[in-house]
Amino acid sequence: MRAMKKVPIGLIPHPNELDRKRIERALISRKHYRYVSPRVTAVRAGYLIESPCCSRNIDKGGGQINVALFQYDAVSGTWKLFFKNHARRSWEFYSIFHRLASAIDELNTDPERLFWQ
Repeated sequence: MRAMKKVPIGLIPHPNELDRKRIERALISRKHYRYVSPRVTAVRAGYLIESPCCSRNIDKGGGQINVALFQYDAVSGTWKLFFKNHARRSWEFYSIFHRLASAIDELNTDPERLFWQ
């Protein structure tokens, strides 16, 4: 008789490959800088979005810049979205979302042009 493999029940912890790919696919529908290929990297409790700097506003050479940071709060079950303040070289809090999809939608529309600079 074969031993049964135990599969944990519940939420998949973050970061995970499924959500990383989901973010990557969703970024295709963003409103700004559609002609670059952003990179989604798993980081502690979340995901880092980086992209080539096409505008040359941040990096004159067009190198990779930080765009956004998603952080999952396991206690509250919410997502925190941060944008990079390049002048201060620090992450700044943007908003809290109950669903990752809502946070991705906000990043894609970027109504204040805080993310895709």
